[in-house]
Amino acid sequence: MTVTSLVELSGAGYAYEDGPDVLSGVDFGIPEGRSLALLGRNGSGKTTLMRLLSGGLRPAAGRLLLDGEPVSHDRAGLTRLRSSVQLVVQDPDDQLFAASVEQDVSFGPLNLGLPDAEVRARVDAALAALDITALRDRPTHLLSYGQRKRAAIAGAVAMRPRVLILDEPTAGLDPDGQERLLDVLAGLSGTTVVMATHDVDLAVRWADDAAVLIPGGIRTGPAGELLADPELLAAAGLRQAWSPAVTVFLRAHGLLPHGSSGPRTPEELSALA
Repeated sequence: MTVTSLVELSGAGYAYEDGPDVLSGVDFGIPEGRSLALLGRNGSGKTTLMRLLSGGLRPAAGRLLLDGEPVSHDRAGLTRLRSSVQLVVQDPDDQLFAASVEQDVSFGPLNLGLPDAEVRARVDAALAALDITALRDRPTHLLSYGQRKRAAIAGAVAMRPRVLILDEPTAGLDPDGQERLLDVLAGLSGTTVVMATHDVDLAVRWADDAAVLIPGGIRTGPAGELLADPELLAAAGLRQAWSPAVTVFLRAHGLLPHGSSGPRTPEELSALA
């Protein structure tokens, strides 16, 4: 069965001024309804790839497609794209700018020209989804780091995108904050989430699919399979995840039932004991 991508790059390339190609000949798409982890070493092109997909950069070669149709990088084309694809950058202070949480979250819907009642409904829903309704009147500069992360994501969620791209959303959060954020992402209905991360264990546990940037290209596939390839991870400058390694050990010693997937969390491993 052919999987249709919501947004995709076809033969895309990009180079910054006076620099070498960061990406070249990239064919990469985001299918609907599957969580995707994007991994690669620093300088591999992850941020460039995310900005190309969200319209922040224009491909120097190739095309950006939305629903199979080329995206024009004029005002109308980018408005169409950003109604469907939203990018949340790693540092929330690069994204938050309004005086209060409510004002910041409402900025995007207001710029779509939506009626006031629709804007209020979207803001209310986004604040509730990120569990920050109580912070709606709080000045953004008085938020904790984790709260600022949630507020930045809420601003993107209020746009009701079909694709939400998050750059290292768990970076800087303590373990409890990471788990709470993952619970929030799991509850976003109707939105396909893409997460850039260096945490291979997190990617194996959270994502359906993975995309790994390596010199000369990008490899994609089911997260549990792709991220169990030690040669691929070495090429990408990533350490091996414990989950695939444990799964190989359990299967080699007949401790994992035939056809069963391996444990993805310590709790699942304990349940096998």
